[in-house]
Amino acid sequence: MLLVAAVFGVMALPGVAVAQQQEQSSAAAPPPVATNAPTTTTEKPKAPPAEYATEKDIFYYEGDAAAKADAYQKEKCRLDLYHPTNRPGFATVIWLHGGGLTGGKRGIPGTMKEKEIAMVAVGYRLSPHAAMPAFFEDAAAATAWTLRNIHKYGGDPRKVFLAGHSAGGYLAAMVAMDPQWLKAHGLTAMDLAGVMPVSAQVTTHFLVKKLNGDTGPEFRPVVDAWAPLHWARKDLPPICLITGDRRVEYKSRVEENEFFAISLKNLGHPTVEFYEMGGLTHTSIVEGSTILMRQFVRNITNPPAPPAPVATAPTPPATAAP
Repeated sequence: MLLVAAVFGVMALPGVAVAQQQEQSSAAAPPPVATNAPTTTTEKPKAPPAEYATEKDIFYYEGDAAAKADAYQKEKCRLDLYHPTNRPGFATVIWLHGGGLTGGKRGIPGTMKEKEIAMVAVGYRLSPHAAMPAFFEDAAAATAWTLRNIHKYGGDPRKVFLAGHSAGGYLAAMVAMDPQWLKAHGLTAMDLAGVMPVSAQVTTHFLVKKLNGDTGPEFRPVVDAWAPLHWARKDLPPICLITGDRRVEYKSRVEENEFFAISLKNLGHPTVEFYEMGGLTHTSIVEGSTILMRQFVRNITNPPAPPAPVATAPTPPATAAP
């Protein structure tokens, strides 16, 4: 599989094989170094295998908003929380499903399970059953619920990432970048550890364009206040943009994400990653992206130590000519 990577603020990855190797490297002990002096080593006891639990059908609206919810909102606005039970301080990824804002259902990519990361699978109201901006409000409410409640399950609220695929990736980017959605819950984008849109539309979503009265072709880009691109700036959490192969991806999806990454970099954002995963379609990118998401979570929550300084020989003092 070919991986095209443009990473700003961290080291670029030359390929998926390298990502897989890095993911396993933390478990591999370095080879012992032979010395003449006798040594005494104390092996660190191994942690028991991680165990997991799933809490299902949690209604994520609270307070007055919950009291005012109608039957459709009570049906759709639920989440499933999959989390480690014996790894306190774990990171959490909120996952918003795709489906064009008109379909789809909550679920967790299989390759994100059993990785010592909690996953929050979010359901949200869909068009035309609910009027815009219901899906934005729901994504923000689920994010707020996670930030405020994950500590009850052993998670670290400082390690919460917002992610999603396709329409869900669009919602993730909008909730993280347009301040109004989290502000309604007393939060800001900087309460998130990072944002990971997967194959997301970052111009205005084609359905949102239609709902706002646009009658142009689907692939005519619009960048207004309903576009993540409109909200590009430097004071945002770390961002990882992942797409499939432009030869088989949704039209324009790779190019606009690449432009988004470059725009964020040029605006001074310190940590932006963009990946085009060769051979993966708009559908297969869901599972394919998880290796990069896990690596991104790990690098943000436990950044690698900087390389040790290289020792250099002292410069001999200058001597005067006789």
